[in-house]
Amino acid sequence: MFARTSQRFFTSATKSFKLPDLPYDFNALEPVISAEIMQLHHGKHHAAYVNNLNAAVEKYQNAEAKNDVATMISLQSAIKFNGGGHVNHSIFWKNLAPQSQGGGEAPTGDLAVAINSQWGSLNSFITKFNEKTAAVQGSGWGWLGYNKETGKLEISTQPNQDPLSVTGLVPLLGIDVWEHAYYLQYKNARPDYLKKIWEVVNWKDVARRFQEAK
Repeated sequence: MFARTSQRFFTSATKSFKLPDLPYDFNALEPVISAEIMQLHHGKHHAAYVNNLNAAVEKYQNAEAKNDVATMISLQSAIKFNGGGHVNHSIFWKNLAPQSQGGGEAPTGDLAVAINSQWGSLNSFITKFNEKTAAVQGSGWGWLGYNKETGKLEISTQPNQDPLSVTGLVPLLGIDVWEHAYYLQYKNARPDYLKKIWEVVNWKDVARRFQEAK
């Protein structure tokens, strides 16, 4: 059994962002995602985003106290990148689940109706999602988001760690296509990773986010 507990980072009052524990063991998503990938992805990469976010926020607060606008501006890119990494991964872990806990089970209810209405079927949606996400240049994310203005679902991609919220969409489902998410297992075959990951997608979590967004 692989432990899933996380090291806590920067627990002082001014550094409140923490690495969340995974809701399952590191090996729980095998064979789709290996325990080794999960340990590195969560314990090293996500942890680094949290660590760096806290450091950037502290520097920003210090600069703000000194009315140092130039420094405040210079720190915004670090806050966006590391804050986005923290936000994105915190959604990603909950968007996945072991098959023993419902991972891969098709969506039902309002979410299923919306997907079928817009794409014809779940398989058609997955095909469109994978095509768009596989085409992300370099590192980034594929997203299923909700547009509050139109009341429709949308497939979107974001570069690097840009959060989907910058587009105005509400994030429902995010798939990480940075190489650290799959390379140790799938090498450079991003489409193979995208094909397999649906076997552990937690549609119940996606449906909950959909209901809350409406």
